[in-house]
Amino acid sequence: MAEDVKKEALRMLSILQILLLILDVVWFIMIAHIIMSWLISFQVLNLQQPIVAQIWYGLNRLLEPIYTPIRRFLPDMGGLDLAPLVALVAVYAARIIITNNMVALAF
Repeated sequence: MAEDVKKEALRMLSILQILLLILDVVWFIMIAHIIMSWLISFQVLNLQQPIVAQIWYGLNRLLEPIYTPIRRFLPDMGGLDLAPLVALVAVYAARIIITNNMVALAF
């Protein structure tokens, strides 16, 4: 019986580690998108360059499904978009929750 519990805990830890990996990839993509948006705003990067445009539109296609529901709840801030910040905080909070559950499973 104790052997089954250990196996189940190991399976759960594996699933949680995969979720952490996915959250890390999402975090990296969001940071790249934020930095790229700043560089485009300050005209360091030019969307007329094909590779820059491809990366920018690809990142937008990946992240818009995450940002759109957040934008519905946020008040209109004019030209300031806080959806990426809220999404980053949510990813970090999910990471903390998963890590704490992994520690609880280990004991």
